[in-house]
Amino acid sequence: MMKKLIGLIPLYDDDKDSYWMLPGYMKVLEACGALPIMLPLTMDHEELDDCFQLCDGILMTGGHDVDPVMYGEAPKKTSGIPCSSRDQMEAYLFEKALKEDKPVFGICRGVQLMNVLLGGTLYQDLPTEHPSETEHHMTAPYDRPVHKVTVKEGTLLADIIGAGEHGVNSYHHQAVKDLAPKAEAMAYSEDGLVEAISVPDKTFIAGVQWHPEFAFEEDLECKAIVQAFVDACKCR
Repeated sequence: MMKKLIGLIPLYDDDKDSYWMLPGYMKVLEACGALPIMLPLTMDHEELDDCFQLCDGILMTGGHDVDPVMYGEAPKKTSGIPCSSRDQMEAYLFEKALKEDKPVFGICRGVQLMNVLLGGTLYQDLPTEHPSETEHHMTAPYDRPVHKVTVKEGTLLADIIGAGEHGVNSYHHQAVKDLAPKAEAMAYSEDGLVEAISVPDKTFIAGVQWHPEFAFEEDLECKAIVQAFVDACKCR
């Protein structure tokens, strides 16, 4: 059987005007039996339609802050410079995935953008808008847990790694603020932030705020989450 093809949203370097990819995103997919490919950064709908049909699933990677305009707010001084082409590209692919029930997995920015596209909002800067003693912006190495999340019973994530407390790594300054009406919260951090969401009536459209791509070699639960995504792609 041919390996399932997973399309990775490219990372963009503003200073170098270049596309790039962290190897962890590819390595974790390979470890789970999938074939990862980095998609072109484009807003051309015909090209995106071809990419969408080619791929068995989409992985929404980390990266730039989501443009606050997408959830009806003006950018604050603490918000980073957005990448509008990424926002538009992912919005188009995500909408198609919702309609066709194609598996999508979001990591960090990915879960944040999912929430926005489903009708939710974000904290533009956690240190100023949601101050907390919980470590959300850890230092290297990134393959270790720095805070706990509580996974809700009866959720997709509970089916994968079990309900209750789990240790996670954490590297972000934005997060889900108002949960989208179409989304289900699957996990919360110690200070009450939504750490994972899903779209309940879809096969696998879900995301986590932490970084499985950094920790999957040391943390079997991180690998299990990505494996569940790849398995959902295989079942289509």
